[in-house]
Amino acid sequence: MGEFMQRHPAWSVVLTFLAAVLLWAIFAPWPDGLEEVFGRKRIFLNAVFSGVTLGGLYFLVASGFTLIFGLMRNVNLAHGSLYLIGGYLGFEFSEATGLWLLSFVFVFIVVGLIGVVLQYVVFRRMEGEDLRQTLVTIGLSIVFADILLWIWGGQSYTILTPDWLSGPTKLPVISSIKSNGEVVYLSYPAVRIAILAAAIVIGVLMWLALNRTRIGMLIRAGVDDREMLAASGVRIQFVFVAVFAFGAGLAGIGGIVGGTFQSLSPGEDVRFLLASLVVVIVGGMGSIPGAALGALVIGLAEQLGSVYAPTYSVVFTFLIMAVVLAFRPQGLLGGGR
Repeated sequence: MGEFMQRHPAWSVVLTFLAAVLLWAIFAPWPDGLEEVFGRKRIFLNAVFSGVTLGGLYFLVASGFTLIFGLMRNVNLAHGSLYLIGGYLGFEFSEATGLWLLSFVFVFIVVGLIGVVLQYVVFRRMEGEDLRQTLVTIGLSIVFADILLWIWGGQSYTILTPDWLSGPTKLPVISSIKSNGEVVYLSYPAVRIAILAAAIVIGVLMWLALNRTRIGMLIRAGVDDREMLAASGVRIQFVFVAVFAFGAGLAGIGGIVGGTFQSLSPGEDVRFLLASLVVVIVGGMGSIPGAALGALVIGLAEQLGSVYAPTYSVVFTFLIMAVVLAFRPQGLLGGGR
């Protein structure tokens, strides 16, 4: 972020100004004239917080994708299938046991093992062959989609929220002021706040592991010069298998999150694969902070667009991607991990 601000001071000023305006719009009471233009503040706040929490979900899925695609240069277009597999497995596990939290551990392990198989059987045999990886993983995603459709059918599934996270919680954000002067604070689903907090914690831990630990140093060194690192005696293939498994496990966890506050149905794999691609392109390949920023931007664009311009809400996402590719093709935070 510091490098971006030094190289692009004008953009930094614009982004800082927009962030300040957004924070004012969230926390300050709205004058009557502003509500006449944008509608009630409660609607705006719900759209913003829905966009932020959706960004948290996109980050969970895209952070695994940016490790596999952006950092390891493995073109895994079956990443969306891992999301949907994790969601369905999490649904079955939580329905059978009633243990919503434990389903995250179960799904992370199972989908991580699927990632190990993919890395060992597919990507290890096609290292550096992007076109072959693309074609094979597209084929795998089609096979996975048909298998999931055969097992779970075409209906939608929703993972039930545990009792201790059900219901709304009050946030220190003013949604309106009554005529008698009473302040009304925004109520928002507690499960979404918890999931957003978990996504932030996971993102920080990933960045620290990648930039402040020996395993992170080995991963980055292996990406930059695999032959030299292997010559030094490091089993770099084992390191890459572990990273691939971790990225796949994150996609599976994202499936549980998506199934909890949205739904699981055929086609969600393609949707989240496209979302991961857009997030990585906007944020920058191989960058964990970039994935977080890209997920936040895309999540907000989708939700605000669906409220204020529903006809063009899908266009906004790809418009943002086109602008980033035109003016900063390496991504907003590309080059930093």
